[in-house]
Amino acid sequence: MSVSSPLSSAVPAPVSAPTQADLLDFVRRIAADAELIASLPLDPEGRTWVRLDGPGSSEAWLIGWPPGTGTGWHDHADSVGAFVTASGELRENSLAARLPTDGWKTLELTDGVDRERRLTAGQGRAFGRHHLHEVLNESPDRHAVSVHAYYPPLPQIRRYSRSGRFLRLEQVERPEDWQ
Repeated sequence: MSVSSPLSSAVPAPVSAPTQADLLDFVRRIAADAELIASLPLDPEGRTWVRLDGPGSSEAWLIGWPPGTGTGWHDHADSVGAFVTASGELRENSLAARLPTDGWKTLELTDGVDRERRLTAGQGRAFGRHHLHEVLNESPDRHAVSVHAYYPPLPQIRRYSRSGRFLRLEQVERPEDWQ
């Protein structure tokens, strides 16, 4: 005979952390929601964003990119993530190199680490921890919209400047800086 405690049913089962594939699937589904994408207010001067509920307690964002805007070089610290272009076209520049996470201000990059992706509507990618990139809307006259998701929710964003082969850590932002 088994006896169940009234408390046993009140404790929720642990939720597993979303994987990069889960996040990519989520942002693809959201990017395909034409009504939601069209509801994002677009500003001709600067990026706009709306926070969304992501899968498994992840953080997600719908972002509008005016022509000629970009993020600058940054990483998402210990979070994995994914993003998909919902409309327009974005360019992602990234580095195919694992960088040290702490203890440096300036780093000289080796040849062959630069990667470029052009992502049109419906295209995107997932990425791992410490992925360093910049995202740009290079269109002279058309907004772009994208969907992004991160797990765990972003603990910080590190911002960098780049001059040729040299990468320099400039600033560390915390969630209170962008929410």
